[in-house]
Amino acid sequence: MTPPYMTGWLHFKRNHEISTVLQRQQHRVRYSGSVEIGSVIFSLSGVAFILADIQDLVMRGEEQFLERIQKFINIHRNSFLVLSATLHGPQEWNIIFRIQRRFLGSNLHIIPVHNTAETVKLMLTIAKMTSKLCADDIRYKMAMTKAHIMENSPVWKTLQEYQLHCN
Repeated sequence: MTPPYMTGWLHFKRNHEISTVLQRQQHRVRYSGSVEIGSVIFSLSGVAFILADIQDLVMRGEEQFLERIQKFINIHRNSFLVLSATLHGPQEWNIIFRIQRRFLGSNLHIIPVHNTAETVKLMLTIAKMTSKLCADDIRYKMAMTKAHIMENSPVWKTLQEYQLHCN
């Protein structure tokens, strides 16, 4: 059974590579015309991805795409822009930096990828890590690790002894 955070809303053609890979991995995929074109939303995890090929941006023009990104981040509070390029050379990095500058301080996270497999793995990892069950588990493990370090670390013991001698 697919975990609930792995259910995604997509706006692609039904035979798009991303949706095909997700379905092959037994993930439930729902298609919606109300979702921004080229996006994947994991509603139960609260994350949304807008996918773009950097070469398409070069050929079609950046400004129109930047407007789509602005609309996307206005709707989704935890949004990711996944920029795909076979090779991330100077031209590709320049585009990424311009987008970063434009959306600096916003809720947009920009992630460069190389291929479909990497894109799907990235999206599923982020969806899993941001799901309530997994996030609660991570917080618990971090708290336990912190407590263990504080109890057993010679550095913490030295700092506590130093603090006692200073008072």
